[in-house]
Amino acid sequence: MHETVRVVFHPLNNVVTLAKGSTVLDAIRLADIQFVSICGGKGECRKCKVIFVRGSCTYSSSESTKGLLPDEIASKYCFACTTRLIGDCEFMIPVESRIEAPQILNSAHCHEVPLLPSVEKFRVESGGTEQPLGLRSIRLSGYSGERPHLSKQQYKQLVSNPGPVTVTIGRSLGYPEVIDIEDGDMTGKNYAIAIDLGTTTVVGILVNLSNGNVCASASALNRQITFGEELITRISAAKDEGGKERLQKAATDSINAVIDRMTAETQVSINALHDVCIAGNTVMIYLLTGRDPSVLELANTAIPHEPVIVRARELRLGANPDACVYCLPNVSRFVGGDVVGDIIASGMHLSSDLSLLIDLGTNGELVFGNADWLASASCASGPAFEGAGITSGIRAMRGAIDHVSIDPDTAQVSWTTIGDEKPKGICGSGIIDAAAEMVRSGILDFTGKLIEGQPGVRKGSDGPEFVLVRKENTAHGRDIMITRQDMAYLMDSKAAVCGAIGVLMKKYRISVADVRHVFLAGAFGAYTDMHNVVSFGIIPRFFNAAFHPVGNGALSGACAALLSRTRRHEAESVARKMAYIDLLTDSDFIEEYSAAIYIPGKKEYFHG
Repeated sequence: MHETVRVVFHPLNNVVTLAKGSTVLDAIRLADIQFVSICGGKGECRKCKVIFVRGSCTYSSSESTKGLLPDEIASKYCFACTTRLIGDCEFMIPVESRIEAPQILNSAHCHEVPLLPSVEKFRVESGGTEQPLGLRSIRLSGYSGERPHLSKQQYKQLVSNPGPVTVTIGRSLGYPEVIDIEDGDMTGKNYAIAIDLGTTTVVGILVNLSNGNVCASASALNRQITFGEELITRISAAKDEGGKERLQKAATDSINAVIDRMTAETQVSINALHDVCIAGNTVMIYLLTGRDPSVLELANTAIPHEPVIVRARELRLGANPDACVYCLPNVSRFVGGDVVGDIIASGMHLSSDLSLLIDLGTNGELVFGNADWLASASCASGPAFEGAGITSGIRAMRGAIDHVSIDPDTAQVSWTTIGDEKPKGICGSGIIDAAAEMVRSGILDFTGKLIEGQPGVRKGSDGPEFVLVRKENTAHGRDIMITRQDMAYLMDSKAAVCGAIGVLMKKYRISVADVRHVFLAGAFGAYTDMHNVVSFGIIPRFFNAAFHPVGNGALSGACAALLSRTRRHEAESVARKMAYIDLLTDSDFIEEYSAAIYIPGKKEYFHG
């Protein structure tokens, strides 16, 4: 029998017991603590900081402290993924390592969708109990079409029930079938769930399909987050023994947590949820449905464009066991149903105008097109614009710097934080603001390098760094800064996005003047200053385009597919006809990336 150790985490007072020799990160996962671990425990991101309090572990080893500042080492900081547990221990989780009250975009637009749901309820009209069982007629009030499939047990239940009965009919599998039989007239209470299964967050809405009303919404962090924040890291984690099962359970538990909150708020029974529609990227859908995601590591892997449809019981989701779970169809290994949902929400697939859709989350997805054609690409850029990979970067949560301005004459920095709290770090919108302002103030040159001797720029342990907030003004007593390495990472990310856009423009012979609409999905479009996005060179200056934030387009698309079979058909049509350009194998990408590595980028993209 393996020897075990007991670990206590403060200030949460979480206590777990696990095998001796495990890492602190293993204990954090077991305790189900929402914790920053971008690389998933590989020892690369240097974000998973904890503070040793007491006990027996390797907290002071060179492996556990490599990359920490001297004052952090003196305060007994160590990295959770490289610190081994030898005996019982206690740790403090510092504010910069906690994911608290994240700013999650819940907005979904469902009010303009005409009602034609895949699940409907009908009141039963029967011939009366005095007739023999085999002779009694069963009619569904208002129903027309093919006779619904029902089991022998369901038939007996119908004909033996003397009172009012409501039958729930589903069509997700392409034919009508009886999902549920309820006593009484329940035709006005036809409930269903739409879910945006994001890499970082899970957002849901509870809808009454009988009238299209949204009854509740809720959100939570994706519990897969401690296995790594990037898609490739999750795929790698799934290869470990039992990894695929752990990641599937984490996704299911995250969705169920959202459903539990909504049903508790509305007092709707879980068994009364008869339809579920999920929008997620390809990796998330593979992990949720228990498929092997390792094939997604291969460039130009053929991905089925059909929606994945399974029973709720197969995924152990909190819904009626016979309810179908409809996952919006994927396009490619890194353009999934979430982007299809964005497109359905934007309406660009129905317009004759040329549009560009941009969704920069943990990954970056881009789609050009109109009613006649659609072309997409994906780039590994999103984490930088969500605070990941930046020394003082954090997710958009309370205490995150979300906007920055710099006086060009004095280099005096002004900032705001989410929740008006003392700053803990800087999130994506703040990072973009800071970079654009540093260029305007002469702190950065056109290559993105910090200029030594400029106000606010000092020499750090790894080169020049710019101090945004001094330690006496922060929540954790340490400077919030942008380093030379941070700028190199940010420049790489901005060049990847602009380069990906450039590849599509080159292949489809698009100029900046041709684009009429730019749809901005997710938090990137909702919270980011687009003037700074363009001036820093993340996206070209589309002179003739109107910019449209679409909110949580993935959730809006899932809601639309929940309310309308027509929207489901549109989603499937979008997935089938959308072309995908894999930048890993595309010869034009290096050229476009190289041109975009400067600020702002190609002259024809920014100056006409």
